[in-house]
Amino acid sequence: MADTDADTTGDPDRRKGRDETEDERADRMWTELIQEVRVAQMGVQILFGFLLTVVFTPKYDDLSDTDRTIYLVTVVLGAVTTGALIGPVSLHRLVSGRRVKPHAVRWASRLTLLGLVLLLATTTASLLLILRVATHDGFVPYLVAGVVLWYLLCWFGIPLWTRYRHASR
Repeated sequence: MADTDADTTGDPDRRKGRDETEDERADRMWTELIQEVRVAQMGVQILFGFLLTVVFTPKYDDLSDTDRTIYLVTVVLGAVTTGALIGPVSLHRLVSGRRVKPHAVRWASRLTLLGLVLLLATTTASLLLILRVATHDGFVPYLVAGVVLWYLLCWFGIPLWTRYRHASR
């Protein structure tokens, strides 16, 4: 069941959400959040690890100044993305047992959302660099823009539409 204030019959006085305390809700939300973070962490760690090795390949010396700049920006984005997506784990570890879980869940959720936005930027920059090096073609920015639109739709558009469409007003 969804955590909404009204049931589907349209009766605003009837609650549809779970019958749980604030602590129980925080525990549940924390578990859900950590599962989400695990998926994103895996992707960003693989991408970041790959990016760190590029500078040590012979092909790196052949990159143009523009491609080197894109590479450096991408590595920094990968680093800050990794920090944002690992942040919730550190937050939980440092505040565990201090009776602040509802606050920790809110901050962890914010870090996760920031991490997703940064992951979008990191993935975009990586794709731009790889396609520029692989093709040297003028259609690369348009292809990257199309992929970014796809990510925006999948990661933010559909979830926000679902939230708007199905959450109570």
